[in-house]
Amino acid sequence: MSFCFHPPKNVSRAIHIKPVQTVAISFAAVIFCGAILLTFPIASKSGQSLGFLTALFTSTSATCVTGLVVVDTYTSWTLFGQIVILALIQIGGLGFMIVATTFALALGRKISLKERMILAEAINRDDLQGIVSLTRKILIGTFVIEGTGAALLSIRFIPKFGVAKGIYFGIFHSISAFCNAGFDIMGGYSGKFSNLSAFAEDPLVNIVIMSLIVIGGLGFAVLSDIISRRGSSPAKLRLHTKLVLVTTGALLLFGFLFFFFAEYNNPKTLGSLSCGGKILAAMFMSVTPRTAGFNTINLASMRVSSIFVTIFLMFVGASPGSTAGGIKTTTFATILLTVASVFKGREDVEAFQKKLPRSLIKKAFVVAFIGFMQVCIVTTVLVSADHIDLMSALYETTSAFGTVGLSLGITSKLSAISHIALIITMYFGRVGILSIILAISNRSERGQAKFSFPEEKIAIG
Repeated sequence: MSFCFHPPKNVSRAIHIKPVQTVAISFAAVIFCGAILLTFPIASKSGQSLGFLTALFTSTSATCVTGLVVVDTYTSWTLFGQIVILALIQIGGLGFMIVATTFALALGRKISLKERMILAEAINRDDLQGIVSLTRKILIGTFVIEGTGAALLSIRFIPKFGVAKGIYFGIFHSISAFCNAGFDIMGGYSGKFSNLSAFAEDPLVNIVIMSLIVIGGLGFAVLSDIISRRGSSPAKLRLHTKLVLVTTGALLLFGFLFFFFAEYNNPKTLGSLSCGGKILAAMFMSVTPRTAGFNTINLASMRVSSIFVTIFLMFVGASPGSTAGGIKTTTFATILLTVASVFKGREDVEAFQKKLPRSLIKKAFVVAFIGFMQVCIVTTVLVSADHIDLMSALYETTSAFGTVGLSLGITSKLSAISHIALIITMYFGRVGILSIILAISNRSERGQAKFSFPEEKIAIG
């Protein structure tokens, strides 16, 4: 099986598809194919098609590893439909190019230079050295982690659902958690859209799901760096890895402490749980906004302050090169470091005794600004089209942008216009803002001007 299209020579001269465009197109193609499969009557438990828009929304949510759903996954989709969704989650989490490369390697094909460039773009890597070897490691590592998670979850699920169903539930939720998708199939056990609420005080399920979410959200580059330098001093880790680990740890700790104290006495969330249950639920609510989408408590019953903090965590998201969306942890860290340098009166932005390049700082602010504007625009669309309150619309939109999948229960009630807006938002969130900009732009390094205009100051602040 080959995934590299070789057009006729006269056509290839006229059409130049950049690696970033190939990645964007591949995601769109997978989404469309998934939507077609989900429109088949065999995919619906009612025996009738659920409609193209529902199928498209579900396919986009699965491929973009989001988790927003308009129908309950277990009660609405057959085993065929669920397997299609699971396949889309896995392809979306790994990236189509990694999956295609795996098939190519299995068939003994050599990977061309262009294909290596596309792979590097897909996993957010700057150089091509060892890219095929890294792809193998990513694939093997993914299956080992997901397999371990599935085995541990099966320990809890087999006694409840039987051997075959328990193993299937373990596999489904392990893949969904590692890929930060947030899809669940607990609808037949604890009610539609119940997610993991029945396991709010279960240490095994909580710890396994949280571990899978965090590992999947760190990014393949970070995991590779940690593994390759095991046994070495943490100081030898790449700057990217250090920033990701420190920012991720700080956000997780902040989220846990805030949710624990803010919701401690709320009878509709943590208030009714035991002390251990409160700790587990607060930890889970800190982890899941990192683009995972699972929940163990009633989100709509949280205090307004908790909802707002969740929106912030969803907007930041997880890390580059991972299965996650949002503006990314490194973008957030770069902005904070830039602000800190201004307060300190320093010209350079520094982290761990390294100076960050100005081009990177500019990209961070561009990503954050465009992400903020996109969330504002889509939130306005939802409020205008469905006349819902601002907080619910902002929550839903940020969840789509961060490819999180958390909802206050309004997804299935939204109009077609809002669903289309969320589909576009999920796609942008998964492919990445900069990738979309580069994919549609015609910028070329050769074509850039070699002159600059005169400098003149303006008043700021």
